[in-house]
Formats: sequence, C-alpha cells, structure tokens
Amino acid sequence: MSAERRVAVEACVDAIDAALEAERGGASRIELCGELLQGGVTPSAGLIAAVWDKIDIPLFVLVRPRTGDFLYTDDELDVMRRDIEQAKSLGVDGVAIGALTADGDVDVERMRSLIELARPMSITFHRAFDFTRDRDAALEALLALGVDRVLTSGGAATAAEGAHAIATLVRTVGDRITVMAGGSITPENVGELVAATGVNEVHVRGAGRVASAMRHRRDALSLSKAGAGEYERSATRAEEIRRVVEGVGIR
Repeated sequence: MSAERRVAVEACVDAIDAALEAERGGASRIELCGELLQGGVTPSAGLIAAVWDKIDIPLFVLVRPRTGDFLYTDDELDVMRRDIEQAKSLGVDGVAIGALTADGDVDVERMRSLIELARPMSITFHRAFDFTRDRDAALEALLALGVDRVLTSGGAATAAEGAHAIATLVRTVGDRITVMAGGSITPENVGELVAATGVNEVHVRGAGRVASAMRHRRDALSLSKAGAGEYERSATRAEEIRRVVEGVGIR
C-alpha cells in the first residue's frame, strides 16, 4: 500500500477485553456497542468509561436505544439525547447515530437536534443508511446535515456484495463525507474490497471464539438465546484485527 493511501480500521466491540484486543491488534479506532449479536445498542456508561480509561486510540460510541428499526418515539429520542450527553461528558471522540422517518427517509429534524447536541464530537451515520428507501436522497440529506461519515454495506447483506454501490458512493461524495464500508468484512476479503471501492475506512468485528475459564459448569442450563450458552462467546481478538490491518493493502 502506498504511503498516500492509508486505510483506517474501526473495530466494533461490545466488551472491555474486546476493546483492548482490538487496540493490541492495530485498530485505528474503536466503536463501542452493546448487544452486538442483536445488531448493537448503546453500551453502558460504566463500560464506556472503563474502556476510555484503558485505550489510547479514538473511541466512538453507538447511540441506539433499542434493537429493531430506526423509527424512534419522543421518549426514545430523549434516551438518545441523554446517552449523547453522557458520552460527551466522558470526552470520547465521536458517536454513531441514525434516525429514519416511517417512509424510510433520513429524519432530518431529529438528526439535526442530535448532531447539534453531540458536537464537537465526530458524527457517524450508522447502517440505518442501508435501510433508507432512496440512498441517493439519504446521502444528500446527510451532506446537508454535515455528518462526518456514513457506514454502509452499499445496501446489500454484506459489504462484498454491495461493493459496486459503495464504490459509486465514494466517487459521488469525493472528500465531502467519509464513506466507511462495513458488513461481514474479514481478513480474507478486506484487501479486495478496499481496492474495489476506494474506501479509506473499514468497520470490522475481527471476532474469534473465547472459551470460558469456569471449571464448575451447568451445561444443561442457559440464559442465552443465541445458542452459544454461557461457556463460549464471540469477541474481537487481536490476531483477527491484525490480519485485517495487514489485509488492507491495495491489491
């Protein structure tokens, strides 16, 4: 990869050990979330503060009050405002937010109020973008709002499948907004994706399986609905992030 073309690797994590592993693996930035297996929600204030105390790379926080769609009530908007104020008070670098109307457009009025509250933090419009009815119109709305970056899979199930659409977005926006590719990006496909799309930022999990250190186990009992149970989980690992960082060279 040439010196002129550097690709930032944002690691999406939901636990403190995952954040530390991501930094050790060479991630450029952390996006901290809760409930990643459900698509991500706002992490706890305690987790944000603990991660921020221990890492030396930029930290962004997902602000999403619940799983499901991106159409929010006034009460949910109030929760988002409180979460933004909490993140801002801790001095983190940015937030990832997104709100849509019932018709699938960017909710400009609500986004404007959230952005005004969040500044001077950096603003990412998260993958709610992929759920808009007209991504071209959504992009124009985000440009007018002054959003710093948009996270997208190009409207496809994965970034690899949406590579053509992502490349079109990159060409369209130039340097007016950062297009960050995300959606099942792996060490195996990241280099080809970066070369095909022209993105300068990618959003990855870099996860591996982490076994529990518990010796006493109740294997017949589980609180998990995801199938893994209490004695194994998926979390970002330094080696996986390192492989992504090594893989972002232009091919």
